[in-house]
Formats: sequence, C-alpha cells, structure tokens
Amino acid sequence: MEELKGANGGYAWEDEYQRSWDIVKEDDGGSLEGIVTSLVEARKKRFMKNVTPFQRGIIRTMVLVVDLSSSMQEKDLRPNRASITISYAIDFVGEFFDQNPISQLGIVVMRSGVATLVSDVSGNPQSHIDNLRALRKLEPKGDPSLQNALEMSKGLLLHVASHCTREVLIIFGSLLTSDPGDIHKTILSLVVSKIRVRVIGLTAQVAICAEMVRKTNFGDSSLYGVILNETHYKELLMNAVTPLAISNQSLAETAPGFSLVEMGFPSRISETASPSFCSCHSKLTYGGYVCPQCLSKICSLPTVCPCCQLMLILSTHLARSYHHLFPLKTYVEVPVLTNYDTEFCFGCQIAFPAGVTPLEAQVLKAKEEAQWGMKKHMLTSSRYRCPDCQVSFCIDCDVFSHDVLHNCMGCESIRESPSKPTLSVNAI
Repeated sequence: MEELKGANGGYAWEDEYQRSWDIVKEDDGGSLEGIVTSLVEARKKRFMKNVTPFQRGIIRTMVLVVDLSSSMQEKDLRPNRASITISYAIDFVGEFFDQNPISQLGIVVMRSGVATLVSDVSGNPQSHIDNLRALRKLEPKGDPSLQNALEMSKGLLLHVASHCTREVLIIFGSLLTSDPGDIHKTILSLVVSKIRVRVIGLTAQVAICAEMVRKTNFGDSSLYGVILNETHYKELLMNAVTPLAISNQSLAETAPGFSLVEMGFPSRISETASPSFCSCHSKLTYGGYVCPQCLSKICSLPTVCPCCQLMLILSTHLARSYHHLFPLKTYVEVPVLTNYDTEFCFGCQIAFPAGVTPLEAQVLKAKEEAQWGMKKHMLTSSRYRCPDCQVSFCIDCDVFSHDVLHNCMGCESIRESPSKPTLSVNAI
C-alpha cells in the first residue's frame, strides 16, 4: 500500500493533477521572468468585473442556506466539503458587508431533513461569523430538504420592505432533496413573493435547482453554477457579493416613479461616567449612537431602530454602496510599443518594463502571426490606462482600484475632473 501513497499523505489519485511542463517556457533570452509576469497578469485580468451600469437594488436582504447533509463529508474538496464551505462562507460574510454595508443577512442550515436558523437576519457581520464558526462542531448527517429551507427563507424575507431586494443563496452539495410536500408549489410562492434564488452546486447540476433558479430569476439560468475546483468555488461565491441587476420585467411590474427611502444619520455619544441601556440589546454599554427621530440609543451601525423602525446608517455606508450603481470604468491595456510616455506606475511608482527594440517587435509580431512560441496574451506592456484621465497603472493598482477603492486615483487627483452622477439623500 505504500506505493499508492501520494505526495500529501493520501492516495495518489487524490492529489491535484498538474501539468506544469505545458506552461513553463523560456523566452528568447532564456529567462522565465517575462512569461511568469504575463501569466500572473492574465490571471488577474480574468477577475475583472463587468462595469456596465445597471439599475441594482443596493439595500439587500439575503438568506444564506448551507448544506450540512451527509454528502458534505466527501473529501473531493480539502479537507472536506463542510469545512471548506464554512471557511468560504466566513469570507463571504465579511466581503458581503464590506461591499453592501446597508444590507442584511441571515443564515439557514439544511441537516437531517430539517432547516435550522443559525443566525437571524441582521446587519451585524461579527454575529454571523461567530455562528458560522460554531458550525464546525456539527457533524454533517442526513439528507437536505430544499423545501424546508426555502419555506424558512421565505418566512424570514416576507417582512422586508418593498424597496429592499429579497435574495436566497443556496450552497447545495447533494444530488437529492428530501421534502415533506410539493416543492413546485414552494417555488411558485417564491415567484409571487419576488424572492430571487441563486444556487452553487458542489457535485452536479440538479434539475429541481435549475428550475428553481430559472423561475425565480425571470428565465435567467446563469445564477446556477456548479464548481470545478476550490478556486472556482470561491469565485462563484464571491459573485454573489455584487447586487443583482433589476430585470426589465421587474421594472414593468412596479409602479412608475420611485419612492424616497427615509434614513437617519445618528450622532455618536461618549459616556465615560456611567453606562446606559441600549434599545437593541437592553444591555448597559458605554457610548453608542442616538437615533435622530426617537432619541433611543443604538450600539452599532448600520441597523434599523428597534423603537421607530427608522434605518440608521452613516454617510460612509451609503458611499460604499454607491459604486455598484456607477462602477469604475475598465482600464485599457496599452499595446506593446518601442517607446512609452510613462516609466512608472501612477499609483505605486513601480517601474514599468522598457519598450522593445524594433527588431524584437518584428520578431514578436512574426511569432504572434505564426502562433508559436509566445501566445498573444503573453505579449504585454504591463501598463493599463484609465480612459478618462489617461494615466497608466500597473496590474496590481488596476485590480486595487476596481476591487477596493472603486475610484480612479488619477481622476481623483485632478481638480477639474469630469462630473459624476450625484446621489441625493433626504436625511433626518
């Protein structure tokens, strides 16, 4: 049996299959540095998001449904499906509230044919993360029940206001569902309640999941994805961080015009002498926030005031949700030239690679046309230019601007920058 052991201690067929000899190629100078750099940049460019502006619901209410049935004990994902799902779910919660600070989230678990509420719908990410970490002590067992999970999710989302979106994200690791009734009636009730469902499959596509996604998303089946590996799993999960675009059918069903959403921007108080009770947990705490409408004390933001039901946020929360409506434009890759007008990245001041000589340009062009040696995506100048301010950035600053800042450093540094759409807020 020793000869069957793999490099990681398990069996050889459990190791990840790699063909590194297919991608390791030397350039004309015998160096691998240029090839490695171009491969890294090509991988980073695959994660660039679609920047087409859509009308999206930025005030979201989502229920995360996690499968903890016996099928989650499979070890095709290391160490097993349940462990990696909980780890990815914790990362998802942090990213979800970072990109959607005025949204709310709840967590439901499918286990032994029963749907259990693990974390109630709230805007407190730390509470959700603590409840997810507690799931590590549970052993996956039994069969999942999609109908029970959907019914519980529907009950959690029914009280949500009309200006909020209602979403369900299901991580499904089984090929069956053990339901007490007709799940098709449950799916129809989700359509009537305007609840949109997204499914991430860990094994193969299941017919009932495909039907559920298609019917609840106005015929769009793209929100049902089946993972290929761990990287693809996390990519599909993080795609749910971006708010869904509002469909034309949904816009046609709504009344013309838009209603204003009443929000409050509370002021912070500091209590050093003696603590006072908060209205959210009924506990003695030092400091907090005061609701501008009913003057009740709140521990943290964003939240809904438990006394007057007013949504309480900070201006920074609203600004961080704003970029979903008007995303930053995609930077244009500068083609390979003999000379460039910039030598350093505008963001991090890292030195760009020098231009190629005319002879090297002819050789590269000949190889590209012949489609041998270097492929087209391996020819890169490592420069990415903003279409508005015409400033060049490296690939790391490009990804950082689109994924973290959501603003162009070059445009922000110019005083007379092009005007952007403004967001008017009627605050109390």
